Amino acid sequence: MAQLPPGADGAATPGALAAAGSGRFELSGDVGFVDAARLLDEGDTAFAGLERVEVDLARVARVDSAGLALLLEWSLSSRAAGRTLRYQNIPPAVASLAGISEVAELLAPSSGG
Repeated sequence: MAQLPPGADGAATPGALAAAGSGRFELSGDVGFVDAARLLDEGDTAFAGLERVEVDLARVARVDSAGLALLLEWSLSSRAAGRTLRYQNIPPAVASLAGISEVAELLAPSSGG
């Protein structure tokens, strides 16, 4: 029997944040209620002391309101810390949720300070 990639069978794939070099990070998997608090802590630790952060969302499989809240919290904490944060490859589901919630401007590239 062939093995499917994680999440290809419809099962949840835990959200993960991985360093991709020089202030770049990749967020992947299902980003929602189950993983949001852990990912918030991981991001806060990983981003600390950096002036510029880029988070690629291309590998995010699913997102819910807690996942959107995670991205918003990273944006707000980055602004408070004087850090520039940019999200790349924002999935349509995230953009749609942000638009419905009227918080899309908070996902726009931010310059700290």
